[in-house]
Amino acid sequence: MSNDIDTGNDNMPTDAELDALQAQIDDAAKAVSERAEKKDEATAEAAPELSQAEQQAVRIEQLEAELAAAKDQTLRAMAETQNIKKRSEREVKASSVYAVERFAADMLSVSDNLSRALSTIDEKARGALGDNAKNLLDGLELTEKDLIAVFSRHGIRPVPGQGSKFDPNVHQAVAQIPSDETKGDVAQVMQTGFTLGDRTLRAAMVAVSTGPTKA
Repeated sequence: MSNDIDTGNDNMPTDAELDALQAQIDDAAKAVSERAEKKDEATAEAAPELSQAEQQAVRIEQLEAELAAAKDQTLRAMAETQNIKKRSEREVKASSVYAVERFAADMLSVSDNLSRALSTIDEKARGALGDNAKNLLDGLELTEKDLIAVFSRHGIRPVPGQGSKFDPNVHQAVAQIPSDETKGDVAQVMQTGFTLGDRTLRAAMVAVSTGPTKA
């Protein structure tokens, strides 16, 4: 049976599409019934010498074969409908998860700039700030935390950083350096990476440890 139902990219099958599939099933069942009647007539004409009981046995055998064929066609049509439904559900879910991908990628630069600005102020510099400047700094730190929380709510999460096992799927190695971290682990993060669902939104730029420096 040919599949001529247009499922669309992100919609479930419509009632009209399901009605069309049911019509195909009904047409197939009608065709089976008509073929059975014709075969019955042909059998009666070709074998008039058969007894009524023998003709009934032949008829039953034919009907069982036709019923099996109709059942097979119906099951195939039902399975096709179920596959369409499952595929549509997957597409709807994927579109919901990854709809913010482009916007999220653009927002990463905002997060980077905010993080870099805060990283330039050490504890000594913080102690020398006036009250107004300290309040401003506290506000910036709170803004950064809120931004990360918003990312998390939308499935955007930071890639594991220093001390984690190097993973080429989420890490981009830009250097190898000696460190106290285990050889092959992430020794330093130059730029935080992020994932969105099962996708890598941006790989983390890292230095990989070559192990402790030998004395």
